[in-house]
Amino acid sequence: MARVAVFGGSFNPIHYGHLLLADEVLERLGLDRVLFVPAAAPPHKPTAQLAPAADRFEMVRLAIAGHPRFEASDVELRRAGPSYTVDTLRELAAAGDALLLVIGSETFLDLLSWREPRRLASLARLVIVPRSGSAFDPESAAAQKVLREIGVEGGFVHADATLPARGVVIVHATSLPLSASELRRRVREGRSLAFRMPPAVIEYIRARGLYRAEPA
Repeated sequence: MARVAVFGGSFNPIHYGHLLLADEVLERLGLDRVLFVPAAAPPHKPTAQLAPAADRFEMVRLAIAGHPRFEASDVELRRAGPSYTVDTLRELAAAGDALLLVIGSETFLDLLSWREPRRLASLARLVIVPRSGSAFDPESAAAQKVLREIGVEGGFVHADATLPARGVVIVHATSLPLSASELRRRVREGRSLAFRMPPAVIEYIRARGLYRAEPA
């Protein structure tokens, strides 16, 4: 049974911060692969600033080309309606792989607002990657409440070289000072994108004229 990290997001656009995080999670937990899943219609994000889903998927595909254990999935692009993670995990689980869901610490604290959070946590092991400088405290009342509500046994466990047998996994991966919103602003202002994302993604953004207009 393959151990697969599911890394979802709008990837609007994907950048080196996403890629480095995914590679470190893959290495530290000894996983078989990372599956990048661009959201077609993220239910928790405004759509006005989003590039078309097909373009965001293509940028992900270009960004991960050449990495032997990175894959891109269009599972959410093929499904109508909002891109609920629990629906995605149900579909991916049919392949029989052991799934892990990679999320940020802020997302974990907001997890109870997601669709079927308890079911989501039963379909995939949760892997939390705190943002650099984040004050995430696994012993806080807020974090413990989410843990109780989603019904995960084993508490929070830190992982550096192997995947613990149970619990919500915390991985402190390298965080680059990059943000998609800043990169979109750079495009609008005609500024350099070099060393912030793969050259193939930069060329795709330019060729397609993405992010040039102010968000509505």
